[in-house]
Amino acid sequence: MLVDLEPVTKDNWRAVAGLKVHPEQRDFVNDTSHYLLLCHYGELWHPLAVTVDGQVAGFCMWAVDDDRSRWIGGVVVGASRQRQGIGRALVKTLRDQLAAQPGTPNVALSYLPRNTGARALYLSLGFVETGETEDDEVIARWTPPAG
Repeated sequence: MLVDLEPVTKDNWRAVAGLKVHPEQRDFVNDTSHYLLLCHYGELWHPLAVTVDGQVAGFCMWAVDDDRSRWIGGVVVGASRQRQGIGRALVKTLRDQLAAQPGTPNVALSYLPRNTGARALYLSLGFVETGETEDDEVIARWTPPAG
């Protein structure tokens, strides 16, 4: 699956804000409008529309922490586009883009322990749980290979 990660703009923000997940997933992610507001009014997060063949299929955001680690957050794939490899492709693509930035020691993300689907995805992509927590979420980090 090929995805493109594009800035959220005046042309695509409505499609991003309109993304909905399955009802049973609502305990694990916020509405994308919440994430967009966090990106707009906060100073940390940068929003990205996830597109497939030019159509918005998901959302994610990224940030840089004080220790220079890069963070992935707000991962959402619209309900109608799930089970197509989009989530895997977006996390891998963003992970690799963030890791390529000079001075990046690792790429981190967090998730609720009971979100077994997200946990399985992230661990399969090489993220390792560190024992750290953020509020009630588990933190996992991916360290780029030396070279």
